[in-house]
Amino acid sequence: MQKSIQKYFALFALPGLICFAIAFLIPMVMGVVLSFFKFSTVTDGTFIGLENYKRIFINNDFTSALWFTVKFTVVSVITINLGAFTLAMLLTRGIKGTNAFRTIFFMPNLIGGIVLGWIWQVIINGVLLPRGVTIVSDPKYGFWGLVVLMNWQNIGYMMVIYIAGIQNISHDLIEAAQIDGANKVTMLRSVILPSIMPSITICSFLTLTNGFKLFDQNLALTAGDPGKQTEMLALNIFNTFYGRSGFEGVGQAKAVIFTIIVAFIALTQLRLTRSKEVEA
Repeated sequence: MQKSIQKYFALFALPGLICFAIAFLIPMVMGVVLSFFKFSTVTDGTFIGLENYKRIFINNDFTSALWFTVKFTVVSVITINLGAFTLAMLLTRGIKGTNAFRTIFFMPNLIGGIVLGWIWQVIINGVLLPRGVTIVSDPKYGFWGLVVLMNWQNIGYMMVIYIAGIQNISHDLIEAAQIDGANKVTMLRSVILPSIMPSITICSFLTLTNGFKLFDQNLALTAGDPGKQTEMLALNIFNTFYGRSGFEGVGQAKAVIFTIIVAFIALTQLRLTRSKEVEA
């Protein structure tokens, strides 16, 4: 059986590899190539070397969006994972209505980003308007509004992953720790957390990449206002590419840099958390 699988492995993998090449690999390579061109029309490009990459730093729009995105992602990764893990611990204690709670907490993840952004814009503005301000009156309102939105949408999804990890912990391991006199803090630090490191790796990776790639919620909630101070990297690239004539190549160059940054940070995070899995 194993020999048959190995024999036809390439054949069965071929459709997936073709889809991967068409949907990801080829567009990525073309994007890198196009970042070295300046366009006067959609099809008329002139090779200009690294000029597009130099034009990125004509103003501080890109660096400002990068810094805002980094701050948002750091806060979101911490709050989402803490919230999801806390809910997972509570919902694996056999309390009444556990399945209903799990469903309710997961449901926000099913709502589209544009709709979600509009809903939270209405809610937040409803709270702020009596004070004479809106979510775009001050960058701090937009920042924390995005954090709240991101948490509300993703905590339930990450909770499901943490629940799966907690339920897979060996009961013998827990019983042995209890016999040895481990209290709740020791149990959490020495048994539960090391045992669910694969779940922590997955959730950290997903929240990290989702934070950096956030676009539709940012567009619907603040659209970068006030004065592009709540504009994240994905929205900044979109506005550069489609909002400024002659800057299509610059937008593509920003996308290349964006890809490199996200890939580097995500791979670093995976390496760090997976090393903890080995130790566990």
